[in-house]
Order: sequence, then structure tokens, then C-alpha cells
Amino acid sequence: MDGEGIFVVFEGGDGVGKSTQARLLADWLTAQGREVVLTYEPGDTAIGAVLRDLVLSHSWGDVSPRAEALMYAADKAQHLYQLVLPALHRGAVVISDRYVDSMLAYQGAGRVLEPERVEQIARWATEDLLPDLTVLLDLDPAKGVGGITDKDRVEGAGAEFHVRARRFFLDLAAADAEHYLVVPARTGIEEIAAQVRARIASLLSAPAGTVNP
Repeated sequence: MDGEGIFVVFEGGDGVGKSTQARLLADWLTAQGREVVLTYEPGDTAIGAVLRDLVLSHSWGDVSPRAEALMYAADKAQHLYQLVLPALHRGAVVISDRYVDSMLAYQGAGRVLEPERVEQIARWATEDLLPDLTVLLDLDPAKGVGGITDKDRVEGAGAEFHVRARRFFLDLAAADAEHYLVVPARTGIEEIAAQVRARIASLLSAPAGTVNP
């Protein structure tokens, strides 16, 4: 990362509690006097909001998996350009609910596209920016997305889709344990928050230039 900020991402399946934990971390950091940008993908820019509707709303009918992947990549490119990079360059802590791993797990593994090709597109769209820490909240999809009644297009993609995505999330974390914190999503909310704070505290205390080598 070129700037002085810290980039933290929450990942995992639908219904695992990412937004709750992201908000708790943001509140804790804000109370310490740090500038925090709490954001999400897809959709947290004006362009992204349009793309979010295109990829998630049932009103658009059947969408090509490749078109879906490219729209997610476009959302990430705009999100990085408009919000994430400016915040990092001014030294903020950016906390994002989803990032590249979701695209790799859902559009790559879930839609059974070539993960390597999907990753090339995603990394190009995000200028190869990697999070300093990815918190993966892990949960059996049957207990997460399975409990959502009014499902969007991706949530309603089927059980096998979400099983493949979960497996890929775990594989990504296992391949780079230094930059991941994997927590069972049904651990108590405060216990998860404490584990996250402990990891973030170690990042904040690291000497300049040593975060996310």
C-alpha cells in the first residue's frame, strides 16, 4: 500500500454478520480518535449503486456470469478510485464490507468461471491493492444465507453455489494466514469484536512501512 492508512476488509457468506462487525470496529477506532471510512461493495458510490442494482435485482432477468463478474469489477474500480484510495492516502483506516475475495469466491468459484481469469480482472480493477487484514467470518451457508427470506439474485443462486464460495473463502485464507483472521461467525458478537480489535491493535502499532508487505 502506497499511503499511510490501513485497509481492513470483512469477508464471508451472506448472513454471517459482516456489517455488524465492521460497524463495531469503526466505532472502536473512532473512539480512539482515528479517521475511519466505513464502506461496502458493491454500491457505495453513485456509479456503484447502479451496478449493484444490475447485479442483484431480479428485475433484470437472467444475467451472464461473465457480465456479472465484469460489473462487479467495474464497481470495485470506481470504489477504489473515488473512495478507498483517497482515504488511505490521507491516513484513514478504511473498513470495507466485501472486496476482491467476494468476487473470487462468488463469481469465480460460485459461478464456476476460471478463478485465475476472474482474479486477473479483479486485481487489475483494484490496482493490485491488497487489504492489510481480511477478517473472514465463516459459517455453513445453510445457517447463513439459508436463513434469508427475501433473497437477491446472488443470495438465491442455490446451495451448491454458496458451498463452493465458502470453500474458496477458506482456501484464500489458508494460503495467506498472515493477512487473514478466520473466526466462526456464530461466536459471540463481542468475542468476535475483541479478536478483531486485537489484530487491528497489532497493525496500528507496527512500525511505518511494515504493514502489508
